[in-house]
Amino acid sequence: MRILVLTLVAPYPPDSGPKVKTYNLLQYLGRHHEVTLVSLVRSEQERAHAESLRGLCKAVYTVPFQRSRLRDVQHLLRSAVTGESFIMRRDASPELEALLRDLVRRETFDIIHADQLNMARFAVNLPGARVLDEHNAVWTIVARMARHGGPLPKRLFLELEARRLRRYEASICARFDALLAVSEPDLRFLELAAAEAGTSLPPTAVVPIAVDARGEAPVQRIAAPRTILSMATMFWPPNVDGVLWFAHEVYPLVKRDVPDVNFAVVGARPPAAVRRLSEDDPSIAVTGYVEDPRPYLEQTAALIVPVRAGGGMRVKILEALARGLPIVSTTIGYEGIDLTPGEHLLVGDTPNDFAAALVRILRDPSLGQRLAAAGRRVAEERYDWRVVNPRVEEAYAAALARAEARGPAASPVNL
Repeated sequence: MRILVLTLVAPYPPDSGPKVKTYNLLQYLGRHHEVTLVSLVRSEQERAHAESLRGLCKAVYTVPFQRSRLRDVQHLLRSAVTGESFIMRRDASPELEALLRDLVRRETFDIIHADQLNMARFAVNLPGARVLDEHNAVWTIVARMARHGGPLPKRLFLELEARRLRRYEASICARFDALLAVSEPDLRFLELAAAEAGTSLPPTAVVPIAVDARGEAPVQRIAAPRTILSMATMFWPPNVDGVLWFAHEVYPLVKRDVPDVNFAVVGARPPAAVRRLSEDDPSIAVTGYVEDPRPYLEQTAALIVPVRAGGGMRVKILEALARGLPIVSTTIGYEGIDLTPGEHLLVGDTPNDFAAALVRILRDPSLGQRLAAAGRRVAEERYDWRVVNPRVEEAYAAALARAEARGPAASPVNL
């Protein structure tokens, strides 16, 4: 098949959750089909990274794209006037629309694969069988963030944005020929939004996020590690919220019982509130982005996922499983991943429970070893891209059948 894949960011290097998911999908598709990649890029470096994917893709096109505070203010004002979702509005790109119009005039594609909700607006009226790959039920992320406090104006904005996103997500999902959801919980949230909006979802396949578990060697950790590790992009608000919650409410409880513990926060673009953690407590290291995280992984007693708002699946958990790392997570953190607490990871949703789980691992390294070994087996058997991604072709078949029945006509969608 000839497949056109549209991405919000260039999916290389695979150093963040969305990029890992998409890169591993391209690894599969590129081996079996003819793939054309079109990606928004924010820098010359990102454009070069996209070009490096030509080994997997027949062709690669990039479109420069920038966000800015000024543009965000403009989109925010437009959103207030029109009732549109701010998050979707700010990713508008006339340049990308023009490139796609020209591309589909010159070439024919069997499948149009929109990667993430942000790219749906660009795919929904293109000719071909249209598939929307939902990395998350996006509206639930904003709704959960609204529930976790903060200043009243921020909470009110998030609640309003969640309602707008839920309405938008339901309406645009209904316009596709097939849908990919990464987990059963996400599918239920999308069905809820569709029912409330009076629409229905197209044929939907639950295809979990996949990692290169069989190609990832387990980390050889030191015998009695004392480092708690957070490894996540620090420009994603749910990650920031989780790290700050852990540092302020959980970590002091761990230090009380294990005084020689330390905490490493690894991830790109930490905001000032996160950077201040290391100023206030010398046992906390905030590194920013690191090219090779292996030294931190080797010193890790447990990787933490203290996520309190989010959707989809946490790629950081899948990668930790593949690397053979013990994990302590909230329930939301491992949502959508087929794991058993106590067998594959430890779980805590309150400061006391989260801290107690970490203290157990710090005091008993053999517990961490057992969890890591069991988690590694799960990653290899259920979440390796070679196992998971063939299911995408079932969604493509459903989309092709529906597109044939639908015919070529397409009507505009309100963005």
